[in-house]
Amino acid sequence: MAGAATPGAGAPRLMAVPAFVGRESELAACRRALAGEPAIVLVEGEAGVGKSRLLREVLDRGLVAFCPPFREPYTLGPIVDAVRQAAGSVAGLGLSALAGALRPLFPEWADELPPAPEPPEDARAARHLLFRALDEVLDRLRVSVLAVEDAHWADEATLEFLLFLAARHPLRTGLVVTYRPDDVPQTSLLLRLSSRLPATGLRLTLEPLDVAHTGALVSSMLDDEPVSPAFAMLLHRHTDGVPLAVEESVRLLYERADLTRRDGEWARRRLARIDVPPTVRDAVLERVARLSPAARSVLRAAAVLSAPADEATLGALLAAPARHPDAPARDGFTAPGGLAEALACGLLREDDGSLSFRHVLASRAVYEAIPPPDRRAMHLRAAHVLAARTPLPVSQLARHSREAGDVANWRRYAERAADLALATADEAGAASLLYDLLTHPESPPADAARLVAKIPFPSFTGDDRFHGLVRSLRSALEWDAMPPADAAETRHQLGRVLVIMEQYEAGRAEMKKAVAHLPPGSLSAALIMTYLGWPRGPSTPVSTHLRWLRRAAAAAESVPASDRLNLLVERVSALLLMGEEEGWAEASRIPGEPADAEESRHIGKGLLNLGDAGVRWGRHSDAARYLAQAARLAERHRFRRIRELVRVTRLHLDWFEGRWRGLAGRAAALAEHDEMQPVTRLEAVLVAALLRAAAGDAKAEERFEHVLSDCRRHGAVELLAEPAAALCRLLLARGETGEALRVTDEPMRQVADKGTWLWAADLAPARAAALVAAGRPDEAADLVAAFAGWVRGRDAPAPRAGLALCRAILAETRAEPRQAAAAYGRAADAWQRLPRPYDALLAQERQVACLLAAGEAETALPLARQVLQGLTGLNARAAAERLAGLLRVHQVEVRGRGRRGYGDQLSPRELEVVRLLATGKTNREIAAVLSRSPRTVAAQVNSAMRKLGVNSRTALAVGAVESGLVS
Repeated sequence: MAGAATPGAGAPRLMAVPAFVGRESELAACRRALAGEPAIVLVEGEAGVGKSRLLREVLDRGLVAFCPPFREPYTLGPIVDAVRQAAGSVAGLGLSALAGALRPLFPEWADELPPAPEPPEDARAARHLLFRALDEVLDRLRVSVLAVEDAHWADEATLEFLLFLAARHPLRTGLVVTYRPDDVPQTSLLLRLSSRLPATGLRLTLEPLDVAHTGALVSSMLDDEPVSPAFAMLLHRHTDGVPLAVEESVRLLYERADLTRRDGEWARRRLARIDVPPTVRDAVLERVARLSPAARSVLRAAAVLSAPADEATLGALLAAPARHPDAPARDGFTAPGGLAEALACGLLREDDGSLSFRHVLASRAVYEAIPPPDRRAMHLRAAHVLAARTPLPVSQLARHSREAGDVANWRRYAERAADLALATADEAGAASLLYDLLTHPESPPADAARLVAKIPFPSFTGDDRFHGLVRSLRSALEWDAMPPADAAETRHQLGRVLVIMEQYEAGRAEMKKAVAHLPPGSLSAALIMTYLGWPRGPSTPVSTHLRWLRRAAAAAESVPASDRLNLLVERVSALLLMGEEEGWAEASRIPGEPADAEESRHIGKGLLNLGDAGVRWGRHSDAARYLAQAARLAERHRFRRIRELVRVTRLHLDWFEGRWRGLAGRAAALAEHDEMQPVTRLEAVLVAALLRAAAGDAKAEERFEHVLSDCRRHGAVELLAEPAAALCRLLLARGETGEALRVTDEPMRQVADKGTWLWAADLAPARAAALVAAGRPDEAADLVAAFAGWVRGRDAPAPRAGLALCRAILAETRAEPRQAAAAYGRAADAWQRLPRPYDALLAQERQVACLLAAGEAETALPLARQVLQGLTGLNARAAAERLAGLLRVHQVEVRGRGRRGYGDQLSPRELEVVRLLATGKTNREIAAVLSRSPRTVAAQVNSAMRKLGVNSRTALAVGAVESGLVS
């Protein structure tokens, strides 16, 4: 007969805690890693797979920090809470003067800590000082292992502290970090920790249990009695072997009396019908429903708190009735048996006096099942309880106040949390908090400008978030009662955000409205005038922009010295974008090293803009130096936006300098980067299109049209010239002279009207060639004369090389071929000095044509061989085929010596393989099609991956398509 498992009368019979099964090798490896010298152990896996259980099994010593799933950033909160719980007091630790840096984090230890040290020079130094002080506390507490649970929820400062500890040589404190890889943001510092794991470190990936171990887990919960294979398979199929799902499902089946014993094995009563709860939530909620009201109240309170809490906090939260959330809290539970039952049922756990759910999924299930009115009341009580703590847990108070609907207190605590994040150099956390404050429907209009001014924009990314800021600022401006000066400052901040979003015309319009209502000597007025000095707008001449800069310089005299660096950076950037050499002289006034975090932001932006200017002017060595400095500063201070802009500018520089290996893949990745602003992404799209055009891909034309269209839409007039020039060259090569004139007409007119001839390095030669092809050489000559007038006296290598090419184009129409050939040679030399090798080769291609036209085939032949080799090396097939066709017309044969080498370019046989690989074929299928061995195909795939700078078959296929090798 089959005996059913039924709960006894009253409280259900408690099942055994499941054994730790299926993790023997991981447990042994973890113990070995931690047995000797301090080591780093990373444990990754999905929710409920057993990371926390592994940690508890292996860690019999050490300090455990829990990262709560707070919406509001909790700056260094997990580490601070763990240290506070472990230490209680630091009076007897013998801390050095360094520990004074901990005062903002541990105000309750103010009487025991040394005086606060002098503020460091910059944010990086401040963080380093703070981390050294925390490290000293860990050392004095004799913490041999620091474990951090759920690090995917950790704030950036906590992750930076882990990186700090991991970088110590030798390692002084062991680290065990658990996280869910799927929940780690792409920008998280956790990825850096995991990617730089030392050779002595250990990475464990916990996978779901197989059927056998699922059965063993169930058996351990049922007095170690056997489980039928059919039941184990059924349970595995519906829980995917995730231990949490298995455990919760079995508990529910047991409490439903839905388990039975047949032939000495546990089984489910109705195997024919699938009745296992489809989600862990369903299982948890049904288990909770079987508990007493007191136990359910405890679980609900723990779910609302979310973070681990002591018994007194849980008791205080439960003490006041829901209808009186502001009643004085009392220590102790209203139902004393509730906590014991909640712990006994297995949903709640206690670690060193700290109470929390055993699994986050269970916590979320309980939390989401609380009726919204009750949930809001409990959050309000939680805020009331936590407001009595010292120090104030402002991040937790912000969360509870927000969820309670207490907007006033949420705003107060959230801004304090943002200020704390800024003070501890957690700019990403501060930006997130300030964004939430600004975009809340009840955000006071009068606060908008002040809050936006606090946002550290180098760390603020996300197109949707920028649009949210714009909506909030526009909404604030609709408030009729706003004083004119406040409205002007709000409009200034709106214009600033729009400019950062690369909506230049809209930003300029808002700033022009604002400047008239701001005090003339104010910082905001000086900043607006400086920005209006930037050469934006399709027709505003340089002279007008310079007048704005002069007004800004006069206004800056009334601005405090501490605010003048920002003005200097903006002024230098505007001058250089206009092509004014004065900008290079003034750039020398920008400090080499920042004194504080604020200076770091301005200097980082300045270095980035100087790098961009170096590319435009053709000062490539300067550009590379400035970009390297900007990248280091961005990395040091976590300036994400500057870091991404540096990557795009370097991409463009690599195009110019002929470093094309892997460039198509980089361009494609940056063009699809969600957190970049649209115009910045267009620069990556442009580089990808230039590579396509060089490779002879017909799709390049539509990409250039796309870039031109979007540049016009965003008002990015300074970016129109290069895509227009590239498109013009394509059209001229096809003989479409009228279209070539059309695409260059507007950009060339804007350059001439504004006087921004710096932008014409590529555009002027393309336009001159189109005019000559259209039979309008006099207009071409006028254009070249105007361009020469601007270049004269300026140290601008790129425009100077473009001018040399313009003169060669004119010489080809007006002089005899030998003179034209010499002119093209001079242009090639000018391009090569930058260096811009592809442009030099194109000039030499025309030089070969002129030599052939002059009947000097013997002189043309060695040059043609050199040019063909260079074009082939770059994979510039379009120009190579064009030159080969010209040589055939002149019946000139270019013979090489020996077997051809392909360098970093794909050989014809490799190209055949890549084309088939891009269709999805395996190596064996490709081998069958091409009549080669699979080993040969594998070698050719590996060679192609090396040449294109990729490390996977998918990336190889994408890179080949993006570079035009495969259509």
